Amino acid sequence: MSKTIQAIRGMNDCLPSETNIWQKVEATLRKVASNYGFAEIRMPIVESTALFKRSIGEVTDIVEKEMYTFDDRNGDSLTLRPEGTASCVRAGNQHGLLYNQEQRLWYMGPMFRHERPQKGRYRQFHQFGIEAFGFATPDIDAEIISLSARLWKELGIAEFVTLELNSLGSNEERATYRNALVEFLTEKEALLDEDSKRRMHTNPLRVLDSKNPEVQQALVGAPKLMDYLGEESKTHFEQVLARLDAAGIKYVINDKLVRGLDYYNRTVFEWTTDSLGAQGTVCAGGRYDGLVEQLGGKATPAFGFALGIERLVLMLTSLDKLEGIRPQVDAYVISLGDGVDIKATALAELWRDQVPQTRIQTHCGGGNMKKQMKRADKSGAQIAIIIGEDEIANQVVTIKYLRGQQEQQQVGINEIPALLTNLV
Repeated sequence: MSKTIQAIRGMNDCLPSETNIWQKVEATLRKVASNYGFAEIRMPIVESTALFKRSIGEVTDIVEKEMYTFDDRNGDSLTLRPEGTASCVRAGNQHGLLYNQEQRLWYMGPMFRHERPQKGRYRQFHQFGIEAFGFATPDIDAEIISLSARLWKELGIAEFVTLELNSLGSNEERATYRNALVEFLTEKEALLDEDSKRRMHTNPLRVLDSKNPEVQQALVGAPKLMDYLGEESKTHFEQVLARLDAAGIKYVINDKLVRGLDYYNRTVFEWTTDSLGAQGTVCAGGRYDGLVEQLGGKATPAFGFALGIERLVLMLTSLDKLEGIRPQVDAYVISLGDGVDIKATALAELWRDQVPQTRIQTHCGGGNMKKQMKRADKSGAQIAIIIGEDEIANQVVTIKYLRGQQEQQQVGINEIPALLTNLV
């Protein structure tokens, strides 16, 4: 007997018992993005490796350790996309969507990083992203953060997430701060772990983001980036905060929030939660005004964010926020008697025409009443529509409620469309 083939570690199946939750989350993401005037863009899963080295940064963990990279038959180095922003910028440059234009785009799909799988973090994971191009003013920063806040309202988890904000300033301001931080870290080098010692010379701002308590203790008294910002950067950030205040969106200023990718500047933000254990970031993003030019386009201001769909699904499940998630089946059609299944199939097709939003499943495989009712209950349907020889003769059906306390009843066949409409 041959060995059973298993899924690759960290790349998970989404089973029928879970897909209705995913569909709810995805539908909410699409709706909110559309409500804010964002249009969908779809990019390929495989891109040139150079795209991510140039955008993310060669000394980041993603590029150094986590990318799925391979040479194709032509000898070209290709990579399964580890994030969506770089791909979105590449597509915008390639198709002339960005220069001297304003674009509001969203995307959704699988990303890939070879890291240790753990709760809420997988090697194939799914992201939803929002990207806006051509807006240099702080109003787009605040609007996109407001969009993210509305997602939590729509999903019923607003009370379980916290907005953290910071400003990274301009590239020049950050470079000045970087030198001051390296000088401070050099004095504290003996107190740093090996990872922080390495980052101190390659990407020192990431040391601020260390999860090691001993490193965080060593960072007490470190220079603050906010003290190195010029008036323009400070004003930009203050105007973002003023708009969030006006919208009633609460936030926390986190002067150690730097984000993990090299391309960010000015406003950066994260939504965090304590509902997912150590993996507490639900959504993150910020401004990246230099990335379009860095990837070969004309200088274009930009702002965006990405969120992990697996983490949202995990939150909704663990917090029992599954209200409004429809079952896979609304009504289950049972047929009893010789030839009745043929008539039941025809009626089910008629009802699908009349009430297309209803999910109707007909019983297949034969069997007695007990067997069919067992299948109906297992389907998750709200009602069973029972059709027998007597029902056909009298042009009625029997309705049995599977999820409530309502009495079984008979209704005319022509009344079924109205009954089904009330189910959804």
